[in-house]
Amino acid sequence: MIAFEEPAIENLFSNYEEPYKSALLEIRELIFSTAEKIPEAGKLTESLKWRQPTYSTLDTKSGTPIRIDRFGDDNIAIFFNCHTVLVDRFREIFNKELSFSKNRAIIIDPLQELPIAPLEFCISSALVYHKKK
Repeated sequence: MIAFEEPAIENLFSNYEEPYKSALLEIRELIFSTAEKIPEAGKLTESLKWRQPTYSTLDTKSGTPIRIDRFGDDNIAIFFNCHTVLVDRFREIFNKELSFSKNRAIIIDPLQELPIAPLEFCISSALVYHKKK
């Protein structure tokens, strides 16, 4: 597991209930492991934005922030900037594999196995969003 640099973020994760906590931690790991494969992304910055864990490419400014959190009563979500075309693009490509909320999020059932390949594609697209325009 990637160590937390900020106690407030670690505390936030520790306060999630299961199964949300495990699924969100798995997505956190996926975000970091995906970023490691993309040299243009640089080092990720993990912070809290709107009390949600947020992952940004502040060093390189190559991407748009990714946030993760609970969504509604039963799900979790990966949030993307709604002023981008990312979720619309993901919907075109993965309309059978993923569920979406408007133009801002991928919705995930924490009781189901994560669809790693589609999520890795979506995460990597966000991490280099400003490089591929």
